[in-house]
Amino acid sequence: MIKLIKQHSTFNPPVILASLLLVLFLSITSLIIPTKFQETLFAFREFVSVNFGWFYILTVGIFLIFIIFLALSTLGDIKLGLDDEEPEFSFTSWLAMLFAAGTGVGLMFFGVSEPLSHLKSDVTLVDGVHSAQQAVFLAMFHWGLNAWTVYGIMALALAYFGFRYKLPLSLRSCFYPILKDKLNGGFGHAVDAIALIVTVFGIMTTLGFGAAQLGAGLEHLSVINSNNLLVQIILVVALMSIAVLSAISGVGKGVKIISEINVVLALLFMLFVLFAGPTLHILQAFVDNFGYYLAHIVTTGFDTYAYEPQNQEWFNNWTVLFWAWWLSWTPFVGLFIARISKGRTIREFIFGVLVIPTIFTIVWFSIFGNTGIFIDNTVANGALNQLTGTPEKLLFAFLDYLPASSISSTLACLILGLFFITSADSGIYVLNNIATEDKSKSIPKWQCIMWGLIMVIITISLLSVGGLDALQSVTLIMSLPFGILLLIMCYSLWRGLMHDEAYFSTDTHVTAQYWDSKNWKRGLSKILNQTTQADILQFLKYTALPAMYQVSHELTEEYGFKTTLNRDFHEEDAFCEICIEIENMRNYTYGIKAVKKEISEHMIDDSSLPHIQDSETVIPMTYFSDGRAGYDVQYMTRDDLIMDIIKNYERYLSLLDEVGAEMMAHDQEELGE
Repeated sequence: MIKLIKQHSTFNPPVILASLLLVLFLSITSLIIPTKFQETLFAFREFVSVNFGWFYILTVGIFLIFIIFLALSTLGDIKLGLDDEEPEFSFTSWLAMLFAAGTGVGLMFFGVSEPLSHLKSDVTLVDGVHSAQQAVFLAMFHWGLNAWTVYGIMALALAYFGFRYKLPLSLRSCFYPILKDKLNGGFGHAVDAIALIVTVFGIMTTLGFGAAQLGAGLEHLSVINSNNLLVQIILVVALMSIAVLSAISGVGKGVKIISEINVVLALLFMLFVLFAGPTLHILQAFVDNFGYYLAHIVTTGFDTYAYEPQNQEWFNNWTVLFWAWWLSWTPFVGLFIARISKGRTIREFIFGVLVIPTIFTIVWFSIFGNTGIFIDNTVANGALNQLTGTPEKLLFAFLDYLPASSISSTLACLILGLFFITSADSGIYVLNNIATEDKSKSIPKWQCIMWGLIMVIITISLLSVGGLDALQSVTLIMSLPFGILLLIMCYSLWRGLMHDEAYFSTDTHVTAQYWDSKNWKRGLSKILNQTTQADILQFLKYTALPAMYQVSHELTEEYGFKTTLNRDFHEEDAFCEICIEIENMRNYTYGIKAVKKEISEHMIDDSSLPHIQDSETVIPMTYFSDGRAGYDVQYMTRDDLIMDIIKNYERYLSLLDEVGAEMMAHDQEELGE
């Protein structure tokens, strides 16, 4: 089996076999024992949501704090790629693709239904009255900054390690600073297998929503007689076929074109509702909603309703479920966003992925949510609220209260179909990427067809046993272990960024300025020979100490300064130093000490670095009385050290005229006391 997979596909056998076996098991079980399967599935869902709701909230909160810190720090200047690389896609095309792949179907499905659903719940009670503002805010909260933070953290890690470290664009690469050469071992396979499984079910949930709502729209337009399971199956097969054809054309062509068309249509649809509905009310509500969102996003983001047990059920069925949904979508959306984000800085990336989609989400729910509530309260007399139990029908019932409902409903169906195709197209690309062993190989077209078939089979299987609830339950359960992996990934990303900053902020060695064409061989010899304690003792005795003696003698004999030479050549604490006394100030000290430095195992094992044999090396490091950080001086000659002592003494004296006098005098007073 493994031999056949390697010969005829790009798949990584351990990853694809483990993933497909689990997917196959779930699909067959759901068809053979549907009732028992559904009961077990919902019991697991209840257990996870009740006992681990706090974990989902805390995890997303950590992601948000971490990613905002990166954007505001100097690390935000780092590019996702080489320093001179430019973005592959224009900013507008980039935004269109990440939006269409991220939440397109969901916003269409929940834009009207979610605020109305929250309005019925006790969670929106303010002074005994259900608050429309709170209802709309909760919908924005579920789809705004927190959701895109989850996508962003995954996409950032993938893009960073893929384009900066030049590692394969895969999830296991995100753990490189931790795993190093073990990246291609069992843990790496497990990471990709979990990601593949989570991605499959995350995509299925979205496609299930899209198929259900599209079927309801076609029924509303009298294109079909009823929106039953058979109709949804036909829709899934038809739209998936188009998605497969688009996927075969390549991400740079199919997804880009469809995404841009879809975003334009979605904007037109949104503007239609804005101007056909209560325009003034919507504009006023948007301003209120924006301010309310900014004021409450932090406290709500960490609210587990521990002090409001009456709202626990709502919390588990909405916030926990949504956070699990976003976690399950991170490999899918993250890989896709990473793929199209090469050449952007971390700060630009975070701004684009977090801020702009969040603003769009606030605008969307202000238009659809507030209009839905307004119509339900003034014209529909509660008729829309009664349809929250069948949210796939609600959007089209809502459009009936606006002018030209047939045209707007047709446009909504078209947008839903395109969003479905875009999500499935992107999903096929991502699934191929996760499952592929060698990312440089071109993907055979039959693999795109295979993933299309798998997604069709799973969607049909789960829709047949429990509808959208079954899809949501699997997503919630599968996302739990993946959330733990993402926390570890954040630590790995942090380590990678720290190494990056240290590497690219390090200038040429401080003593390289003393090298010239005459002594380049001596410098090269020093580099390619690992120094030992004995080498540094020789350096201290016969290079450093004589240099200090010459400076001391000159200052004493010619200028009358009081100087002291101190030394200790015991192996563990070897050092030598020159001290120049200064009245009423801290004495100037220039010292050199032997410092041990550990060598990484990676360098020792590297056959291309035969001169590195020991696990540690010893270097002569300077130290100063003013507490400044020292530097390695092993490449300096005696004359070089004399110049270095004098240059640092000149710096010390010049600073005494400025900020140094206060610092050194203050320190001297404390020592006196």
